[in-house]
This record gives sequence, C-alpha cells and structure tokens, in this order.
Amino acid sequence: MTDVFTPEQRSAVMRRVKGRDTAPEIAVRRILRAAGIGYRLGGGGLPGRPDLVMKGRRVAVFVHGCFWHGHDCARGSRKPKANADYWTGKIGRNRVRDAAAVSTLEAAGWRVVTVWECGMKAADFADRLVAEVRGQAAAVSTPASPAA
Repeated sequence: MTDVFTPEQRSAVMRRVKGRDTAPEIAVRRILRAAGIGYRLGGGGLPGRPDLVMKGRRVAVFVHGCFWHGHDCARGSRKPKANADYWTGKIGRNRVRDAAAVSTLEAAGWRVVTVWECGMKAADFADRLVAEVRGQAAAVSTPASPAA
C-alpha cells in the first residue's frame, strides 16, 4: 500500500510525534504529584531512560504507548499497512530494548513500573499506580512479552 502523504508531509507528521511530555506521561505525573509522590524526569542516567525516577524508593517508571512499544492489546497489535516490514522490525527492536532495560534495572535493585497507555483507561488506575509506586500492590497493567 502506498502512503497517502508525500514524503515531505510524512516527515512533518512524524516530526510531531512526541518522545516525551506525552499526554499519558503528563497524566501519570499529575496522579503521582497529587498523591504527594516526588519524582525526577529524564531517566537519571539509568538504562532505558525511564520517564520518571524516584531514587529514594529505587523505582523507575516507564510510560509506554501501546503501538510504539508493541503491547499485546488491540491497539498495540495493529499491523501497519504502509512500510510494514520497517515498522514490524522497529517495534520488535523496541520490545527487545525495553525488556533489556527492565532486566538491567531489576538486576541493579530497582523496582520497575511499566504503565501501558491502554491500562490508563481503568477506573481504578490512579489508585493502583500510587499503590504500586509505594510498593503496596501488584502491577498496574499487563506487561507485554518481549518479541524474539
């Protein structure tokens, strides 16, 4: 299938895709701030550059978009129609990279919280997120399994 945009238009569209300060990331920040939980942005030099870091708690939070990180939900399982080989490979590499970062952080004694975009729709998401960051509950969403 050919792209509906010219190369210049496609480039402009892709430039607008944000890598940080996304709506899900800002929503997670608001929830944690409202609960009185402090955090730092920028990854703190940790593997995988977590979106939020709580050094005192040794908690790293990743906020993942389902499509970009290959989640096993309906949105994350969509197959791109244009340039499918490129995107399949790219998302597969993202999943492997994410799994490696989580393994490295856990081996270093960090607790990793992965927030999936689709999991944020649950009515009790905020309560579960706060509980997990405080170390009081199970995962806030189902993690995606790494692709081989």
